[in-house]
Amino acid sequence: MKWGIIDRYAKSLIKEAGHKTRVSFFNQIDIDTKSSANDLVTNIDKEIEQFFISRIKRDFPDHKILGEEGFGDVVQTLDGVVWMLDPIDGTMNFIHQKRNFAISLGIYAEGVGMLGYIYDVMRDDFYHAAKDEGAYFNDERLPQLEITPLEEAVIGINASWVAPNHFVDNEKIIELIRTCRGTRSYGSAALELAYVSSGRLDAYMSMRLSPWDVAGGIVIAQEVGAVATNMKGDFPHLLGQDTFIVARPGLHQDIVTNYIDLKQ
Repeated sequence: MKWGIIDRYAKSLIKEAGHKTRVSFFNQIDIDTKSSANDLVTNIDKEIEQFFISRIKRDFPDHKILGEEGFGDVVQTLDGVVWMLDPIDGTMNFIHQKRNFAISLGIYAEGVGMLGYIYDVMRDDFYHAAKDEGAYFNDERLPQLEITPLEEAVIGINASWVAPNHFVDNEKIIELIRTCRGTRSYGSAALELAYVSSGRLDAYMSMRLSPWDVAGGIVIAQEVGAVATNMKGDFPHLLGQDTFIVARPGLHQDIVTNYIDLKQ
């Protein structure tokens, strides 16, 4: 597989999609809901995903595409080459803030992440990585992450997990928040993965994410030494929803061992 060619192709495609997304603010944006009133989708999400799929299917017809909006393939195994795409990760931010959203793309071969991309569309910030070749923020190579103790760590976490919930013992999460230096929530899993990889956050965790949320970011995070797993410490399930945590080395083990108590 000529990964260098695919890498250049994917970067060009993402930049073109980013331009289309920015231009969309001058047009009508139609908003619908999916699983709940807060699970939003727009006509732009759908159009950008269809743009990716039409190009990829034209130029790489033997590759499979797993897209959030459902226009790709029904992917039941990770055999072959699979593109995992979220055309707008952070749709609520896209609608309400017109910023803080990203295009997220991971390209996997036989279940192994080969290429990963997170494009902050409005800031024109591009995080990208190729397996065993390092990770980059725009044209600058990202350094390997150093160990940070929890007391000095800033953690990306949604405030809803502090309240009683069906997924995790919230008292342990409260203890985690009291122990760490601070918390942040940006409303885009892809961006929070990018921020861990670039050292802006020290950890990010969520109780329920889909493959397209994390596939690209995992490749980037691994290239700088971050550890990305589900809350049980296993590699995330990339064919369905799963819990998720990515963190600096050492910090990951501390959080998973001492502060995560899953209810299911």
